[in-house]
Amino acid sequence: MLIIYTFFTELLGYFIKYNDDFLFFSDDRYAWHNVIIYNVYQLIFFLFFYRVYRRTLKKASHRTWVKYGGYLCVLAYVINSFITNPLHNRLSYAHVVGSLILIGILLFYFLEKKSEESMFSQMKNLMYWVSIGLFAFYSIFPLFLIFGNISIEVQFYFRRILLSMIGVMYGCFIIGLLVGKRQAFR
Repeated sequence: MLIIYTFFTELLGYFIKYNDDFLFFSDDRYAWHNVIIYNVYQLIFFLFFYRVYRRTLKKASHRTWVKYGGYLCVLAYVINSFITNPLHNRLSYAHVVGSLILIGILLFYFLEKKSEESMFSQMKNLMYWVSIGLFAFYSIFPLFLIFGNISIEVQFYFRRILLSMIGVMYGCFIIGLLVGKRQAFR
């Protein structure tokens, strides 16, 4: 479902930006603004993975931290929406908070995997590949949000890195889907 949602979000974002028939706003100054769909997408993306890891993690304390991290993430999005207009601006502060929470959750997952004994190789575990992909992308995503607005040169440099890391993240997802075995999932 998440892959389909991602695809349609990207498709809608493209049409809003490059096709005059798809508009959120009738005012010509804002006709190309599609950032609201990405703000909503990012919140749903975080909450989806928080839920997945809350069900995957074994330690009760880790699951509790994930639950409170989800509440904190939603609170960050609500507060950031009061500071910045989510219809026209990226909710950068909320994205940073959500990313840091996800990184913490991924560290919990990796710690549990390290101490867990399994008869299956991690290379056959879809969740492990998804975690590697998420960690690779979300470990640099907050830096992009924080430093990406400094200058055009920095934006250009970070954009290339960001696009590369998106490729790495989805590449890990694809590898996990191709080599993963159902018995090794966790």
